Amino acid sequence: MGSPVQQGAGPAAGQSSASNDPAAPTRRGTELLLLGFAAFVVSAALMLVEANQEQQLTLRIFWYGLAFLGLFAVAHVAVRKFAPYADPLILPCVALLNGLGLVMIYRIDLAMTEKALRAGREINNDVPKQILWTTVALALFLAVLIVVKDHRTLTKYSYTFGLVGLVLLALPAFLPSVIAPTINGAKIWLKAGPFSLQPGEFAKILLLVFFAAFLVSKRDLFMAAGRRVLGVDLPRARDLGPVVFAWAVSLGVLVFQKDLGTSLLFFGTILVMLYVATERAVWVVLGLTLFVGGAVVAYNLFTHVQQRVANWFDPLATYADAGGGYQIAQALFGLGTGGVGGTGLGAGRPELVPLANTDFIAAAIGEELGFIGLAALLLVYTVLALRGMRSALAVRDTFGKLLGGGLSFLLIMQVFVVVGGVTKLIPMTGITAPFLSYGGSSLLANYVLIALLLRISDAARRPQTGARPRPVPQAPIAEAHTVMVERPT
Repeated sequence: MGSPVQQGAGPAAGQSSASNDPAAPTRRGTELLLLGFAAFVVSAALMLVEANQEQQLTLRIFWYGLAFLGLFAVAHVAVRKFAPYADPLILPCVALLNGLGLVMIYRIDLAMTEKALRAGREINNDVPKQILWTTVALALFLAVLIVVKDHRTLTKYSYTFGLVGLVLLALPAFLPSVIAPTINGAKIWLKAGPFSLQPGEFAKILLLVFFAAFLVSKRDLFMAAGRRVLGVDLPRARDLGPVVFAWAVSLGVLVFQKDLGTSLLFFGTILVMLYVATERAVWVVLGLTLFVGGAVVAYNLFTHVQQRVANWFDPLATYADAGGGYQIAQALFGLGTGGVGGTGLGAGRPELVPLANTDFIAAAIGEELGFIGLAALLLVYTVLALRGMRSALAVRDTFGKLLGGGLSFLLIMQVFVVVGGVTKLIPMTGITAPFLSYGGSSLLANYVLIALLLRISDAARRPQTGARPRPVPQAPIAEAHTVMVERPT
């Protein structure tokens, strides 16, 4: 008789021993320390703004700083309880970005208050409303952490998420202007009394969940090769449906809602997820070809696209035109004034740029903090996206890898589109910088995104409950003992 197989005590193949250690550190202390550093930076920035603008310090910055500290203390406790093994850098990066956004919105509030007093108009400050939106966003963040205990459960509702996402994305285009007004040239808002909401912000996340689940279930379909042309295996024609569908949706957003930013974000993120799932660059090339072709057609058919391109090529040529290059030109003047080191917090004139606290907040930061400050801010975004990508790579299931990678790319793609538009690298798209800009819809959606990233990160770093047995190598069949098997009577 052969000897019985021994139960291995080592970790499972492909897993490190640390991942099976039940006493693995959660690194929540590191997160708390970094949150304290973020609170210090935000408080110091608020004091600099008031010192330069008001020549004194008021109790307002104390209350603003206390609100910031209290909100993220609650967020830290929530992560410690519901996602204890999540990446310790994600929440502090978000807190720093959100806090610096509050600082810049407050700085623009002070300038606009002074201008309103001179003109005898009513003062309408945005910082209290932004703090309120942050509170609601963190409540939604907490709800997602509590409800979504395992990111893999989202696959059960993937088709529902896809349908709801499409409805939310298309809804403003088909509603009357009383409910869905055109604001700043784009028809992407739903308005009811004093409240307004941009449903496309939530549609992007829902559609990402759907496409991640779809790519997992249909990966073999996208891996199949068709005809070989010039050494490249082209996809089969019958497999192009999802890419053509995503292209049609993005083109529809561009045409009917005049929203170049959402169109670019949606289609670009789908292409990246498709590349990650298949590792075939031909899908990216094909998708980009479709997008460029659609953009050319839209340029020739619609005047608002032509205006955006004209403003991009030469904003000074359309400086005095309605809807022309005044905004982008003023932003470039502000960036030029800031130079390398910036004018200093509270010492610039960012209020001269229209929508300085929303679409053009990157220009305001570049003016007062200079190239160095803007580069440091972009570095924080990069760290945030890289930590999300790292969690996506480390998680064990394919759905988590695709969803985490898609969410991280969506975040960094938003930053590229915003900063690229402000610096005239690409045409201006009208989307807001994540966590920095004033506005509720973007803040709510991006905190849902961060909650999902933390959930994926927690799954990636959480120790396994037990190691699978490692089989002992068996003797070759020629050397194995003969075993007599008796048939039961």
